[in-house]
Amino acid sequence: MTQPAHCVAVIGGAVAGAEMAGRLAEAGTEVVVFEQNPRPYGKIEDGLPRWHHALRNKEYTTIGKHLSLPNVHYVPNTKIGCDIGFRELVDDWGFSGVVLANGAWRDRRLPLEGADAYLGKGLIYQNAFIVWFNHAQESDYRGESFDVQDDAIVVGGGLASIDVVKVLMLETTRARLALRGIEVTMLELEVKGIPKILKAHGLEWDDLDLSGCTLYYRRRAEDMPLVEIPEGADEKRAEKVRAGRRKLLEKAMQKYRFKLEPLCMPDGLLVEDGQLVGLRFRKTEADGSRVTPTDETFERRGSCVISSIGSVPLPIEGIPMKGELFDFVDWDLGRLADFPTVFATGNVATGKGNIVASRKHAKSVAITLIEAYLGVSDDPDAREQLTEQVRKRSSNPVDPISNQLRGCPPMAAETLESIRSRVRERQQAVDYDGDYAAWIQKVTPPDFE
Repeated sequence: MTQPAHCVAVIGGAVAGAEMAGRLAEAGTEVVVFEQNPRPYGKIEDGLPRWHHALRNKEYTTIGKHLSLPNVHYVPNTKIGCDIGFRELVDDWGFSGVVLANGAWRDRRLPLEGADAYLGKGLIYQNAFIVWFNHAQESDYRGESFDVQDDAIVVGGGLASIDVVKVLMLETTRARLALRGIEVTMLELEVKGIPKILKAHGLEWDDLDLSGCTLYYRRRAEDMPLVEIPEGADEKRAEKVRAGRRKLLEKAMQKYRFKLEPLCMPDGLLVEDGQLVGLRFRKTEADGSRVTPTDETFERRGSCVISSIGSVPLPIEGIPMKGELFDFVDWDLGRLADFPTVFATGNVATGKGNIVASRKHAKSVAITLIEAYLGVSDDPDAREQLTEQVRKRSSNPVDPISNQLRGCPPMAAETLESIRSRVRERQQAVDYDGDYAAWIQKVTPPDFE
């Protein structure tokens, strides 16, 4: 291989990580992608429900194209912070820069004291639930399993919580139809909707004797972020988006028969014989971004409680935390005060789990890396302009990390060869021979969707 000026480590190979790797590679930078799983698909595989089969396959292909580029080295089954220390990677390997694209894999905890004592005893978290749904059909699946029951309580309010209630309604409906000798595929039910399938078999919803699950949301229905309000939108445009949200939600409720209880938040646990059997809720008032608890409470019982209130990054030893999040001093670029060569992109920095947001953010951070930090842009003014933008955004205007964006010196040949050698050692340790396509074929089950 020809001698590149820089080599960058990317932690995480899914949407944001692959996009970052591809853009850096196309600019002439060598890239090493460390992926904690055998396959690099991240939340596309484990968070996007499997009824999105066309989109999932499209993203698998896009990720593969980026990670198959000749100057991209893929290193699977390698978790930074466990298999390789974060400080070791940043300080000792010699990379020009390190990009965190490791997503958000830990559920936000249900905000009730003692709630986690009932995991497996009535309490379920969203991430494990969707992983099960996506992989339960595979013959070699050995992960956590769930018995989907009617009348579940779901606490949430984002797109992910809509996925959860859809899974519940699709699976409980299919089970009741099966008792009548009617076999319907999950995909057919998801596409056509429950009322149409029932009508085709001469049935009504009440014939199934299902209560359906209920989604409890602390804001109004129109506040549910099913569609983003464009940045800088005036009130007329914002209200139009809110109306669109209400319409989308109403259609989803009609199509999948789940219920919504807005303007309430969890306030207490209902426990019987060591089992979580429901929640006490407190009514709220929502005004713009403000949610105010009231004095009114009510109780709801259900077959289980599924918490779907968002995901946060898994802690990595060596990275400072602020609450449940990494302690970034610049959230736009994911900069850490003590690590001037580290950037972050995708859900780990944006808190948004959707594909478009992750890809867009990766492109933005890549431009800064390419033009300002690595200094491989053809535009001589780009570096100084971007450096000034970062300085203005920084929570501390005199933070020394902004000065690091003035350019990274070219990498010495011996440093690059040392990195390549260590990469080969790690690849050998996980039985990866460098052939990305062959590896994906090897580690993908025949019944993988």
